[in-house]
Amino acid sequence: MAKAPIRVAVTGAAGQIGYSLVFRIASGQMFGPDQPVLLQMIEIPVEKAMTALGGVAMELEDCAFPLLTDMVLTDDPKVGFKDANWCLLVGSKPRGPGMERNDLIRENGPIFTGQGRAINDHAASDVNVAVVGNPCNTNCLIAMHAAPDVPDERFSAMTRLDQNRAQAQLATKANVPTTSVKNTLIWGNHSATQVPDFHNARIDGKPASEAITDRAWLEGEFFTTVQKRGAAIIQARGLSSAASAANALIDHVRDLREPTPAGEWRSVCVKSDGSYDVPEGLISSFPVRADGRGGWQIVQGLELDAFLKEKLQGTVGELEKEKALVADLLG
Repeated sequence: MAKAPIRVAVTGAAGQIGYSLVFRIASGQMFGPDQPVLLQMIEIPVEKAMTALGGVAMELEDCAFPLLTDMVLTDDPKVGFKDANWCLLVGSKPRGPGMERNDLIRENGPIFTGQGRAINDHAASDVNVAVVGNPCNTNCLIAMHAAPDVPDERFSAMTRLDQNRAQAQLATKANVPTTSVKNTLIWGNHSATQVPDFHNARIDGKPASEAITDRAWLEGEFFTTVQKRGAAIIQARGLSSAASAANALIDHVRDLREPTPAGEWRSVCVKSDGSYDVPEGLISSFPVRADGRGGWQIVQGLELDAFLKEKLQGTVGELEKEKALVADLLG
């Protein structure tokens, strides 16, 4: 018997990441080769954006994907999130010239409040929400608070791109394939304060810090390369990371849907329960294991050395400041 389609809502669907993403969802890369999908694509209420979205829809039609059962094109979140099983919040207002991060947080806050309310009122009862639009941790926190009827554990934000970047950097330095590197891990905020963990990562079964004995590189170039990779890509190509972000979102959703292999974990931003001294209620990146039935847990008992503990305090402090900035939206 054929499976019922999964309804997948994507905001910013005609944007750079959206354009790199929707074809891969329609081809089965996110939900599997036998799972039909119905794409509900949302754009801002601007003629140029909606015209571009129409062009994306034409291209999707021209691919004749067997798994794509239908499409919804809309600038109304209430329509776009209607009965959605997965809401992928990709779109957000970009940082303009001279705009500080705090300004960006305040500009995006009301957008994610509105999206959270629309998800709360119109999405399917089993909805899951993944936030990519930056600053994604705090945008996720805002949307979660605006959707009181949706369990908090259904909300997540993405550090899978940072995890992938860390894995690639460690593999290159150790001169091994990326498959030899396991359990790369990001702590804290998806920002320049994020903490890529070389202490708990493994390279061919050994701690990364044993396989790579250059401690100065681990605490220096490795750290800053992962933290600033997005800015480096913008400088190099004049545009932000789109294909790699879309690829990471596919990984992120699969990480939460499929059982995590034994002895492994994935980096996911979820609501803190106080683990690792991250204040309860913040959306922070943790090591997470999924059970394949919709549930997940924060992996407990990992050790952090003094260097990583200090860095974790810094990124948590940033998350607390961001939360304070939008306190009026969290009532």
